[in-house]
Amino acid sequence: MFFSFKHRSLALLLDPEKANLDALPISAECCPDYIFVGGSTGGDTTEFIRELKSKIKNQKSNIPIILFPGNAAQFTPEADAILYLSLLSGDNPEYLVGQQIKSARAIHNAQIEAIPTAYILIDGGVETSTMRVTQTSPIPSDQIDRIVDTCIAAELMGKKAIYLEAGSGAKTPISLDIIAAVRAQTKCTLIVGGGIRTPEAMNTAYDAGADVVVIGNHFESHPEDLALFTNAHGASGASGLSPDDERYMRLALAEAQKALAANEIPIGCIVVSQNQIIGRGHNLTETLEDVTAHAEMQAITAAAQTVGGKYLPDATLYVTVEPCPMCAGAIGWAQIKRIVYGAPDPKRGYATYAPRVFHPKASASSGVLEAECKALIQEFFKAKR
Repeated sequence: MFFSFKHRSLALLLDPEKANLDALPISAECCPDYIFVGGSTGGDTTEFIRELKSKIKNQKSNIPIILFPGNAAQFTPEADAILYLSLLSGDNPEYLVGQQIKSARAIHNAQIEAIPTAYILIDGGVETSTMRVTQTSPIPSDQIDRIVDTCIAAELMGKKAIYLEAGSGAKTPISLDIIAAVRAQTKCTLIVGGGIRTPEAMNTAYDAGADVVVIGNHFESHPEDLALFTNAHGASGASGLSPDDERYMRLALAEAQKALAANEIPIGCIVVSQNQIIGRGHNLTETLEDVTAHAEMQAITAAAQTVGGKYLPDATLYVTVEPCPMCAGAIGWAQIKRIVYGAPDPKRGYATYAPRVFHPKASASSGVLEAECKALIQEFFKAKR
């Protein structure tokens, strides 16, 4: 059965020769979706993964470990799966099929999940160790048609994943134009790595069409940034939305209409768990003469009463306007795993003042029925002038 990658997921790449496991702040609250293990030259992969598993277990985390081998010697059955790579950007037969043949029997006997993956090097402005080891050249980043054709060929050959790689320490990451062009022409899982150093760059890659973003070199020098990335990944734009998001946002808009009818700022909120509405709320600050009586606070309180507990780790919160820092803090404390909001609020919203306030494993999406949510707010304040 083919290993299924989650959409908009983050993979931490660890090189056994370079990684310092003690420096990485991995925990149940701060962890990537996957850990890729491998490098271009070597390292004791077996012992490294054993130590990694021990660290993950001690931190009560559960992260799939996937081999990203530079050669056949790096295979170990200790991993959960292996990216079965073919370097399609070059013409060196040793890395098209030679190393794969050398490792085939061991992988087969270990019954480890093998993920057929096209590995495609794109020029990132530096000479990488992969280039030196494989004695191949990357595809120039301005040759988008050639890159897309290579990816189409990979899909026709039966590859399940495409890995676009700018290389360790790349000066420039894979361009959004390349990601979007490949996404438009292929259905494979799209993995993108190299040169990504900020959460903003990560999320724009997701928005362009990347399913998995891989970051390794940056965390080697800045391990403390792992929490920043795990908190932010998947939090840009309206990608990764479910078919039910518009339906639930309309129910949140119905709550906002109740606030409008009461001469309150028209913001509404719905909390959903397992396809059931467990909390509703709308702005009541004037009615209750309480500055904390925002829609989110009302809905979270109602949801907690419904489930009989203060934590809502399986819930999605829908709100018509981007939460303020106060409400975002409450969402974080409630451990709500997913936040969907309609209209952004750059003047008062959490993203301006407290972008890391949600639970580390939470994701946020915006733009659902944005025009309608924004129009309702504008209608209210226009009438006040």
